[in-house]
Amino acid sequence: FTEEKLGQAEKTELDAHLENLLSKAECTKLWTEKIMKQTEVLLQPNPNARIEEFVYEKLDRKAPSRMNNPELLGQYMIDAGNEFGPGTAYGNALIKCGETQKRIGTADRELIQTSAINFLTPLRNFIEGDYKTITKERKLLQNKRLDLDAAKTRLKKAKVAEARAASEQEVRITQSEFDRQAEITRLLLEGISSTHAHHLRCLNDFVEAQMTYYAQCYQYMLDLQKQLGSFPSIFLSNNNQSSSTPVQSVSAPSVMASASASLPSVSNSIVTSGISELKSSSGSRKARVLYDYDAANSSELSLLADEVITVYSIPGMDSDWLMGERGNQKGKVPITYLELLN
Repeated sequence: FTEEKLGQAEKTELDAHLENLLSKAECTKLWTEKIMKQTEVLLQPNPNARIEEFVYEKLDRKAPSRMNNPELLGQYMIDAGNEFGPGTAYGNALIKCGETQKRIGTADRELIQTSAINFLTPLRNFIEGDYKTITKERKLLQNKRLDLDAAKTRLKKAKVAEARAASEQEVRITQSEFDRQAEITRLLLEGISSTHAHHLRCLNDFVEAQMTYYAQCYQYMLDLQKQLGSFPSIFLSNNNQSSSTPVQSVSAPSVMASASASLPSVSNSIVTSGISELKSSSGSRKARVLYDYDAANSSELSLLADEVITVYSIPGMDSDWLMGERGNQKGKVPITYLELLN
């Protein structure tokens, strides 16, 4: 080996097919490790938690169960809502948001568990199992090749007939052992293709787990938005106030002078004045839809964000709803999803 490194000895080269298989195996190992580690970071961003889980795994003990970030946020929101009072609008909203966050936290746990079983474990098994076996057999192949090259060198240096005959016998034996080990290594390396096929199935499982998780989160937030959308229009998002021209006309000094006590009444009058005027009249107005809305039943009208519909009020209708029309379609729409147009 030393003479090879110093360039003084000839080296038996592996055939091209075996070299390609070795290169493919190394490439597979490298990228499998990177994907596996980054997936762990994605599923558990906290490095301290990852280290703790690793230590418990090595000790063959179960890590203590702790709340994840969405669950912790949800619990804080629920506690705050109960403190402020479930009967108040803000307290009620906090409790609803907290419950949704805890549901998202549960979905997050399910994603981590499913991904660990169906994706991370097979990848780790390849690194710690199949590839270790390949590495072991590859080292044996390297040793057999060195034995063969050493025997060839002794054969070249043999001068006496007896020594030459012994060296030739040694070359035949070492060549046979090298060929046998090369075949064993080749068979193992050809299994990398089936490893890729297996990892592909695992990748599909991981994508499906993510898809389920994000679909659950979307549905939870959609339900929460509908629940919050049923609150009175005074609780519209501040982001929607920019569309109301009276807000822009309020100067900064006057806002500062009025302090927080006067702000709710200002925003309340801005948001509700147009609605009140519409409800008191028998006319109709154009309105822009702020968010998507899925109708809960046949009496409601589904909405798409940024579309413009005609709205009007019917005597006796709930204060949080208007009638909406889009072409031949008609149905109730929540006020909090609308912005009245001039």
